[in-house]
Amino acid sequence: MPHSEQPTHSKERNEITVCNLSEKLWKGNRIMRLVLYDTRVQWATAVFLALIAGYLDGYGLLFLKTYVSFMSGNTTFAGLKSGQGNFQAALPSAIAIVFFVTGGFLGNLFTQSKLRYSHRLIFGVIAGLLATVAGLEWLGPRNVPSEIAMLSLAMGMMNPALSKVGAESVSLTFVTGTLSRVGGHLAAAAGRKPLPDGQGPGDSHLARARIDASIWSGFLLGAGLSGLAGSHFRLWALLPPCVLIIALAVFSESATPSPEKRTTNSISVGAQRSVAR
Repeated sequence: MPHSEQPTHSKERNEITVCNLSEKLWKGNRIMRLVLYDTRVQWATAVFLALIAGYLDGYGLLFLKTYVSFMSGNTTFAGLKSGQGNFQAALPSAIAIVFFVTGGFLGNLFTQSKLRYSHRLIFGVIAGLLATVAGLEWLGPRNVPSEIAMLSLAMGMMNPALSKVGAESVSLTFVTGTLSRVGGHLAAAAGRKPLPDGQGPGDSHLARARIDASIWSGFLLGAGLSGLAGSHFRLWALLPPCVLIIALAVFSESATPSPEKRTTNSISVGAQRSVAR
């Protein structure tokens, strides 16, 4: 009798092992699909925000003669004019730098807080700042320093709202680092170097270069649209980015944990526990 029971127990153990492996494979595939979905949403949002940033930077340069997101240019200009002793000319760039840093501080403070709707709060504040600048344009004599301060504050807050697409760090309101990453990924792809933090079979140096290049393209397109809008309807020029930011505040999936993300987290924990067992 004992000998006749052994094949049965062995068959049952094999069936349990196959079931466990199938369950782990299903969970792994489910996690991968959700990660890819979240990455695509983040990618689209990043390009969208870069377009808005390029639009507003173009607006600042066109009407305020000052960058509101390109702080490298402002730093160079402020240093140049200060060296010439023309501190009045350096003041607008200095204002932009101070308020951009302040916006970065506030944006990071919100995103690092425990607020569930921190991203929506950031987008709401940005929309309020843009609406205020638009109101100043409508109501009469322009206050250029105030407009520079509010737009730079808005741009500083925007960048922390989305700092990564998948595992790739991104910059939304300035593109020098973005172009540098494009070159770095292309060089790594040419040298066939492995991606140290790859997120799956579709993730590669070329894929990361495409993400950064698309964000740069969004910024460029936004600047072009700003020139087009400013040339034809200046008083309404800030309406499009204001409406788009409000839409992000209302509908952005990154503003609050989505059901997919909660499912991903629960599946990840379950998969890790099952593997540990």
